[in-house]
Amino acid sequence: MFESLTQRLSGTIERLRGRGRLSEENIREALREVRIALLEADVALPVVQAVVERIKVRAVGQEVLKSLTPGQALIKVVRDELTAVMGAQSAELNFNVPAPAVILMAGLQGAGKTTTVGKLAKHLKERRKKKVMVVSCDVYRPAAIQQLETLARQVDVLFHPSLGSDSPVAIAKSAIDAARRNHVDALIVDTAGRLAIDQAMMDEIKALHAAIDPVETLFTVDAMTGQDAANTAKAFAEALPLTGVVLTKTDGDARGGAALSVRYITGKPIKFIGTGEKVDGLDVFHPDRIATRILDMGDVLSLVEQVERDVDQDKARKLAEKVAKGKKFDLNDMRDQLQQMQGMGGINALMDKLPGIGQVPEHLKQQVTGREVPRMIAIIDSMTKKERRHPQLLNGSRRARIAKGSGMTPADVNKLMKQFMQMEKMMSKLSKGGMKGLMRSMRGMAGMMGGGGGGMPFR
Repeated sequence: MFESLTQRLSGTIERLRGRGRLSEENIREALREVRIALLEADVALPVVQAVVERIKVRAVGQEVLKSLTPGQALIKVVRDELTAVMGAQSAELNFNVPAPAVILMAGLQGAGKTTTVGKLAKHLKERRKKKVMVVSCDVYRPAAIQQLETLARQVDVLFHPSLGSDSPVAIAKSAIDAARRNHVDALIVDTAGRLAIDQAMMDEIKALHAAIDPVETLFTVDAMTGQDAANTAKAFAEALPLTGVVLTKTDGDARGGAALSVRYITGKPIKFIGTGEKVDGLDVFHPDRIATRILDMGDVLSLVEQVERDVDQDKARKLAEKVAKGKKFDLNDMRDQLQQMQGMGGINALMDKLPGIGQVPEHLKQQVTGREVPRMIAIIDSMTKKERRHPQLLNGSRRARIAKGSGMTPADVNKLMKQFMQMEKMMSKLSKGGMKGLMRSMRGMAGMMGGGGGGMPFR
C-alpha cells in the first residue's frame, strides 16, 4: 500500500531535506509535485485541494521559511497534514455499554465483509480479551452462513446459527438473546451485500439497524476501488449512522487513495485496515503511523507491536541467553527466526514498515516475492540434525544432497549459508560489542540487501 505515493513524495522531500534555505519558489515546486502525487494515488480531488492548501499556508509562513532546517520543517508539515486528513489518531471501538456490545457490519458484495467479521472476532478475542459471538444475517448469498460458521470455528469464537428462510431482523434479535445467555462481550452481525447501492438494500439494513440499535456500525470497503471507496462510504453514511470504516484488501492497493479520502469525505474514522485472506490480517488504523509510512519514514511502532505480539517470547529469551553466554548460533536457531518471520507475514509485510524502503531500487523490491523464507526453511529441513548443529560439516557433496532434497539448487544452498554466516556474525557482535556492534552489523546487512552484496536470495 502507498508504494507509488511513497516513491513520489519521498523523492520530492529528499531533494529539499538537505537545503540550508528554502524559497517560496522551492515550496511552490514541491507543492505541485505533492498535488500530482496525490492525484496519481487516486485521492479524491477535494481532499487533494484541502491538503495542498493547508500545507501551503503553513509552509510559506514562519514555520518553514524561518526554520533553521526548512527541509525538515516542511517534512513535518506534510506529515502533520496527511495525519490530520486521515483522522489524527486511531479510533477505538466503543464497549462502554451493557453487554453484549453489538457491532453491525455493512458494505457492498465482494468487499470482504464476511472475512472481516472473522478477522475482527479474532482481534477482539486475542487483543482485547473479549468473549465474542458472530451471526450471519445474509440470507441471500449462497453459503454465506456456512462461510461465517467456518470462520468462527477457525478463530474459536461462538457462532449463532441461522437459516436462509429467516428474516434478518429475527436472526439478529435471536442472536442478541443468545449472546446475553452466554455472557458474550461482543456480538458481530454480518449483513447481506449487493453489487451496487440500491434502495431495497438500504431499507433492509436501516430496518435491521433500528431493530438492534448497535453501538458500532462499521462500513467495510475495498481499498482497491480508490476514491470510489470514499464515495460509496459517503452514500452509506447518509443512510446509516456509521461509527467507522474498515478498509479491506489494502495489500493489493499500491496507491492508497482510499485511506487518504475516506475520513475527509465521510467524516467517519477508519478504524481498521485489512490485508490478505488470513484471519490475522487486520490491524488498527493509526493515521500518524500511516503518514510516516507514506513519507518513507517507516512504521517502527507497529513493527515493535507486531514483534511483541507474534514472536514466541520464550524462544526469543532462550536465544538471547544462548548468545549472551557466547554459545554458537546454529541453523536450528536460524530456522526458528525464519519461522517467526513467516508468522509475522513474511518479508513483504516487514519491509513495508521499514524506514527508507521507498529508496530501494524497484528491481530489487520486485525480487522479494514472499517465497524466499519458505524456501530457506525447506533447505534447512533437508539437513540432518547434526548438520544443523554443526554447519561447518556442509561440504560440497552434502550441499548437493541438501539441494536435491529440498528441490533447490546448490547455488540456493550457498546463498542460504552466506546469510547464515552473516547472521552468526551479527549474533557474535551482539554478545561482544553490545548494541553498537549489532547496529554496525545490521547496517552491513542492509547494504547487502540494497545490492551491495549480491542482491536478494532466491530470485
